[in-house]
Amino acid sequence: MPKCNVGLQILPFSRDKDTYGLVDKAIEEIQKSGVTYEVDALETVLEGELDELLDVVKKTVYATVSAGADEVAAEVKIHFRPQGTSIQEKVGKYRQS
Repeated sequence: MPKCNVGLQILPFSRDKDTYGLVDKAIEEIQKSGVTYEVDALETVLEGELDELLDVVKKTVYATVSAGADEVAAEVKIHFRPQGTSIQEKVGKYRQS
């Protein structure tokens, strides 16, 4: 299966918990998955097979709730091309050597 990119923004809501701490739990779940990813200021971009990445998205939502979020909204963007795509292809030219 070709690689694709998924942009994921987790927006946890909680009366008692620190929002950044809840987002950290979502990122920990992404780290555990072993997929290629990059954390940016507003979202995390994942790279891998679509089915695998959608499973990671689901796990991040559950992990955030398990960490104490009362509810979670998630914004998900998918870029799929039959021949594949990568994070490097999109932003490599903007990176410093």
